[in-house]
Amino acid sequence: MHTESVSSEPGPETGAAPVIEIRDLRKSYGPLEVLKGVSMTARRGHVISLIGSSGSGKSTLLRCCNLLENSQSGEILFQGEAVRWKGQGAARIPADRAQVTRMRTNLSMVFQQFNLWSHMTILQNVMEAPVSVLREDRAVVEDRARALLAKVGIGDKADAWPAQLSGGQQQRAAIARALCMQPDALLFDEPTSALDPELQQEVVRVIKDLAAEHRTMIIVTHDMRLAADVSDHVLFLHQGVICEEGPPESLFGNPQTDRLRQFLSASMAE
Repeated sequence: MHTESVSSEPGPETGAAPVIEIRDLRKSYGPLEVLKGVSMTARRGHVISLIGSSGSGKSTLLRCCNLLENSQSGEILFQGEAVRWKGQGAARIPADRAQVTRMRTNLSMVFQQFNLWSHMTILQNVMEAPVSVLREDRAVVEDRARALLAKVGIGDKADAWPAQLSGGQQQRAAIARALCMQPDALLFDEPTSALDPELQQEVVRVIKDLAAEHRTMIIVTHDMRLAADVSDHVLFLHQGVICEEGPPESLFGNPQTDRLRQFLSASMAE
């Protein structure tokens, strides 16, 4: 029996404002234009997967969603509220740091390399942000953290140190840490690519369980099977633009562009 704090979200909503909306986003590093006018919508309860070759702009797009990177133009909206900016082009930065903090606490990110704090136990890692950032009651957070560690299958590792866990266990701890913030959306940046194939499946199972709960997620992945299994919508990025998008059954089953066909053929051969 789940407590209220770890219960699943309601099913996908179509009438409400999207959790995340990106409009004509552009991002450059010096002369290199990485995103060339990308638009994307993630509605509540939907899973969006971003696929494409390395360097196509997938991770940059995800980091712009979470305001870890500043874009040069375009709009980013969270729950219908637009990020406010000041300056233009390369000098554009968010105008309201409090707005950024508020939005970011509702968009939990899971990184490729886990990013657990080595000097804290797994339980302390999961509890840290809700206690320190959100100022929640420590006892309440601890109950939620222990329930989430059990949910991802490592309830017995609460008092272990990150170095004592396998890569798959560390990534599941990172997912529990993200969930403990009770975010409106989860952002995954290549959550399985740093893991051996056997350990990848531990993490994939957790992500599939979260998708079945209708959690809003955006996933950057090279795992085409994962994208096909959990996504409501898939975006194929190539050289900074969305080359093709659609539901996974049409994108993977009937690709419309030569570029996507080539990418899928190469991916399946790996």
